[in-house]
Amino acid sequence: MYVRRSGQEEYAVKVRKKVALMGSALTLALTAGLTALGSPALADASVKAAPASVKAAPAKPAADCGVHSDGRLYCSGRAGAKGYADRSYRSATRGQLNGTYNWFVCWGHGDPHAGQNDIWYWTELDNGAWGNVPAVDVNTGQDPAPGLREC
Repeated sequence: MYVRRSGQEEYAVKVRKKVALMGSALTLALTAGLTALGSPALADASVKAAPASVKAAPAKPAADCGVHSDGRLYCSGRAGAKGYADRSYRSATRGQLNGTYNWFVCWGHGDPHAGQNDIWYWTELDNGAWGNVPAVDVNTGQDPAPGLREC
């Protein structure tokens, strides 16, 4: 059955429909956002196990690789890179870097590695221990990274 409405009534119905649709879209967006926040499957792989004040690198694109105002080198690298007690694969493994964007406080010479040099970078690993990471696992343009102090 068709009900004939005045122009003003039709306008009011259209407005109510638009408001209802916008409300539904907002509810859907909020629900999706809250679901994503609570989903461990969507957690960022670069988030560190240590407290944010201790280890987390600032949110920067992976292409950013350089020494920042705090004197640290922030750079992308290989997820799962191991940190060693000494600048040698023969030394004890202290932990690893699970993410692909990390910071390093200094560099030093050590045993040669597959990166065709002997540069190793010193950082806090994801388990809170400190270790040496071979430069082959850090995506610097050159080693040692320009502007980073030597250990």
